[in-house]
Amino acid sequence: MSKKKVTGIGGIFFKCNDPELMKNWYNENLGLVKDEYGSVFEFRKSDEPDKKAYAVWSPFPKDTEYFKPSEKEFMVNYRVENIEDMVKELIENGVIVVDKIEIYEYGKFIHILDPEGNKIELWEPIDEVFTKMYEGKTTK
Repeated sequence: MSKKKVTGIGGIFFKCNDPELMKNWYNENLGLVKDEYGSVFEFRKSDEPDKKAYAVWSPFPKDTEYFKPSEKEFMVNYRVENIEDMVKELIENGVIVVDKIEIYEYGKFIHILDPEGNKIELWEPIDEVFTKMYEGKTTK
């Protein structure tokens, strides 16, 4: 059994007609610091306030395949701990797991479907890598 399940929101992803226009609009009107993917929000972990953590806001092109098999206009990314244990438990509970765990320098990812077919991205982050990548370039 995993000690914790979801620990927070890791990202909000949505489809739109013009991702660049959206990034620029949110930057100019709402102050989001933009990057190539959207904006990275920086915050502090409640149980370790001396450590930074991150969430990503990202507009995707209307015709993206990244949300498949879901047909929805959005996808939520949840920060998790112990992703391997969590995936085993999800499979035991009959949850549809879309792919296999992928490992990047900034964390581990996997996708699942909820009962209404919404694709969900689970992310076990390595926040220290995000700090190196985005120091001084985040929305706070």
